[in-house]
Amino acid sequence: MVELSHHGNFDIKVSGNILCATLLGSWNSQTAEAFSEQFMIQAVPLMGSSWGHLVLLDDWDLGVPETVPVIEHLVAWCLENGLTRAAHVYSPSMIKQYHLNKMVIEEIGVFQRNSFTQKTEAEAWLAASGFHLDTAYP
Repeated sequence: MVELSHHGNFDIKVSGNILCATLLGSWNSQTAEAFSEQFMIQAVPLMGSSWGHLVLLDDWDLGVPETVPVIEHLVAWCLENGLTRAAHVYSPSMIKQYHLNKMVIEEIGVFQRNSFTQKTEAEAWLAASGFHLDTAYP
């Protein structure tokens, strides 16, 4: 049996009532699975109330098609566990926008996702909904 190593990387941490993530490189399904697992672990302290998600995507180079169902499953889990705002930050990229739109819904119920080119804009949008960082990320 051939085991594939992870391609791409990520950093996840909770700051205030926001789960922050930085995605790096090109992802394969193993990286998406590892991200999903770590995401759910890190989100535990936020569960029980509404929380936000700040995602820095400038250094993310997309993922193979097998990552899509993994992230779709994670999004469903997030919606069931209190996520109400997700702010994606990346330089304008139609391909990145298309890929993200396939995996993450834009709005359903109280949940809203928005994209920004500057982290400060994303933080302000999250703050307007009551979500604040305790410390600067990253």
